[in-house]
Amino acid sequence: MRSLHQHDLNQGLGEVYLPDALARKYPGAATSPGWQFLFPASRPGVDPRTGVRRRHHVHDSVLQKQVRKAVHRAGLIKKAGCHTFRHSFATWLLENGYDLKMIQSLLVHSDIRTTDIYLHVVENWGDIIRSPVDLN
Repeated sequence: MRSLHQHDLNQGLGEVYLPDALARKYPGAATSPGWQFLFPASRPGVDPRTGVRRRHHVHDSVLQKQVRKAVHRAGLIKKAGCHTFRHSFATWLLENGYDLKMIQSLLVHSDIRTTDIYLHVVENWGDIIRSPVDLN
């Protein structure tokens, strides 16, 4: 990412879009490495908001295609994709004692019933739930 950013700067590019308030608060941030996309697009394009040519983040479909290829190369027979990581993360959070409301917030579910679906995958609640007496 850094070398690509430096290349863009050398070409007169290398500036990300920042909303007005951020652009005013941090005038040099748009060209700073810390504000660049971690997964940048392979080539710059014209920003429809401003008409400025700049590099945006990689499109979602690029990651989806790469995950699909990896699943195929790994010989997995189960259906798996990017959304599988989301389910795995939610399950991991539950198994590690995070509460349902926090998970709902992290996954940006508007309805707790959507998050509640993950409860069925946790098999051994005894390993997760601790009595206050056991903590001392």
